Amino acid sequence: MADSAVLDPPNPTRIVANPSAAISPAVPSARRPINPWVVALTVTLATFMELLDTSIANVSLPYIAGGLGRSFDEVTWILTTYLVANAVVLPMSAWLSRVFGRKAYYMGCVALFTVTSLGCGLAPSLGFLLLCRVLQGIGGGGLAPVEQAILVDTFPASKRASAFALYTVAIVTAPAIGPVLGGWITDNYNWRWVFLINIPIGALSIFLTNRFVSDPPAFEQERKSLRASGGLHIDGVGIALVGLGSATLELFLDRGQIDDWFGSSFITWMFIIAVVSWFVAIWWELNQHDPIIDLRLLANRNFTISVIFYFIFGVGLFATTTMIPQILQSLYGYRAIDAGLVLGPGAFVITLLAPVGAQLIQRGIVHPKTLLLFSLVVVFGAMMFYASFNLQTDYNHYALARAFQGLGYAFFFVPISVIAYSQLRPDQNNRASSLTNLARNWGGSFGIAFVTAASERRQSLHQTRTGDTLAASSGGLQQAVQSTAAYLHAHGYSPADSLQASYLHYYQLLDAQTRLLGFMDCFRVIGLLTIAMVPVVFFIRSFKVSGKPSGGH
Repeated sequence: MADSAVLDPPNPTRIVANPSAAISPAVPSARRPINPWVVALTVTLATFMELLDTSIANVSLPYIAGGLGRSFDEVTWILTTYLVANAVVLPMSAWLSRVFGRKAYYMGCVALFTVTSLGCGLAPSLGFLLLCRVLQGIGGGGLAPVEQAILVDTFPASKRASAFALYTVAIVTAPAIGPVLGGWITDNYNWRWVFLINIPIGALSIFLTNRFVSDPPAFEQERKSLRASGGLHIDGVGIALVGLGSATLELFLDRGQIDDWFGSSFITWMFIIAVVSWFVAIWWELNQHDPIIDLRLLANRNFTISVIFYFIFGVGLFATTTMIPQILQSLYGYRAIDAGLVLGPGAFVITLLAPVGAQLIQRGIVHPKTLLLFSLVVVFGAMMFYASFNLQTDYNHYALARAFQGLGYAFFFVPISVIAYSQLRPDQNNRASSLTNLARNWGGSFGIAFVTAASERRQSLHQTRTGDTLAASSGGLQQAVQSTAAYLHAHGYSPADSLQASYLHYYQLLDAQTRLLGFMDCFRVIGLLTIAMVPVVFFIRSFKVSGKPSGGH
């Protein structure tokens, strides 16, 4: 399988037309085999760029608002429009790659992403910027699924774990360093460079992809056969249903907390449309010969379990990546760059240990199921460690907890990916990659929406409980307020101002403490959700790491 994915077949027409060229030692009839790792690094480059873009603009929003003369609420659509467009294209990527050819589709996505990055960087108005972000999201949505399919077809089953380790590093590291890099660029240069840095990376990716990547002969033959027989048709209804369902679901998750969830008629309608669209889409796709999303793959137990784990992975990774900088900035007074740096140790541990996990699997030292169990326990421990923190916790403890979490995730994604493709036929790999990436993407969106909403609601609950147990007339509280007021009065405050400032000081302490408790509750929920997946591991069917199923499907 490895050779078929990276070899360009000889051109028989050229050989016949020029017989001397066919026997000339100076002009070989076929290209030499390309090292699979060259292909892996080539396709990972653009995926890393796209995943970086999902978070790099976050810290730049205030500067973009000032530069374009718009409010902060208006420029938050820069994030939403990208995520919505990304969500629409992602589930269709396998089908689109079959329509246009995997290599051509991938290069087209990179080209669209690169050109629209230039448009974002030069945007004269918010409207133009939002249009470019939509197109950028459309281009970026196809990169990760196609890369994963390319990796599966490029590497033999016995060596896929190492390829998945590289993919793990990309999908974990990019969102983590995005805020740090975005903050540094904005502070030292201009917010426009947050988008413009994609241009040289995209150009390099297009050059390398054109040079080293080719469609596997089996994939290309299947595509040509379908075209010749008229089997590859455009499922317009499926495209409309999946696109509408994905867009409205992403809007619901991304804008829900901002617009007060079901208190907003807009959010309510987004939820209703999303649910109806997906129910109809599922029914429609299951009755299509060539569906946009091949839900029949979920009949494979190992693949279905892996899709669930991809979702859990997305929830835990993106929820904590969003939550930790927010905690450090709002409660500890960290700068955006300093808060982002706390995520660094986790990314470093994953970069260091994911290849180790891959080797343990490939050499048969540890079975993927065993490694997955270890990962779940470690991630659970990391979440409980986070949940024990208080307002006096220092940088080192947060960095240590993130490194501990990274230890778990280093051995999480690789075994999941191996299990996902363990009992699939080669012709199913392309379609499977869309579903796995859709699950991870949805998990990330659900995770971010969860921590955004749950942290605020839990804070309100903790404030209410604290208010019930600590009345304003409490002797201890009144003594502390009067003591602080006396101190402020002695340092120049008027009696009225000193008392008011004292009350404000203790309210801020209460607000900070209850906000932290709300965040700690979110860590506990993510930890419990992770450890609850342990029994599911035992339902995974046994298989050989070589990729040859040991039992029936």
